[in-house]
Amino acid sequence: MNGIKPEWLAATEFIDHEHPAVRDFVAARVGAHDTAKEKALALYYAVRDDIRYDPYSSSMQREMMRASTTVIRGVSYCVPKAMLYCACLRAVGIPARPGFADVKNHLSTEKLTRLMGTDIFAWHGYVSLLLDGCWVKATPAFNLAMCQRFGVLPLDFDGEHDSLMHPYNSSNQRHMEYVRQRGEFDDLPYEELTADMFRMYPKLVEISEGRNGDFDHESVLRPT
Repeated sequence: MNGIKPEWLAATEFIDHEHPAVRDFVAARVGAHDTAKEKALALYYAVRDDIRYDPYSSSMQREMMRASTTVIRGVSYCVPKAMLYCACLRAVGIPARPGFADVKNHLSTEKLTRLMGTDIFAWHGYVSLLLDGCWVKATPAFNLAMCQRFGVLPLDFDGEHDSLMHPYNSSNQRHMEYVRQRGEFDDLPYEELTADMFRMYPKLVEISEGRNGDFDHESVLRPT
């Protein structure tokens, strides 16, 4: 298989690319004659912008982490969005793995900061994919409309260079800082991730389970 491990293309519990909802999402966005890179880019922007980012959708229920659930709901946070992009890539034969890192977020909202109790966002999700013999990273978390409202530079992806969170926003204020790499995996490390989330962010998880949030209408806190 030319050094490509079957695990990088497999359907899993969370990267369930054989689910009809994922298949339909992919089919609607890629052409039959597109190159692998063209497919990867089309799917990146589809996941980035067609699935709305909302940190209050941080439910820890197993089914809420699945790619198919994210497609059906049309809203999620960075981890399930990464699982969806990974599933889309595997569906078209592009090897992909979900990756995770802890980031320091210098721009947030008052409510989100209060609920989290910290500016460290653990287990921030991205995707590592194999294109033209090289592994590159892509982060389809923040949709364009949200970026424009928060004054955050949208993350573009060209299929050749890593697409990771910007250190500064559009006003040259500190935005995201990577502080710890968690690694890349063949599927979501569910037990490890959820244990940390319940331990580190109990209030955020509680409000997410009850869907009691309105992130689209909150005001961003600017760093001093």
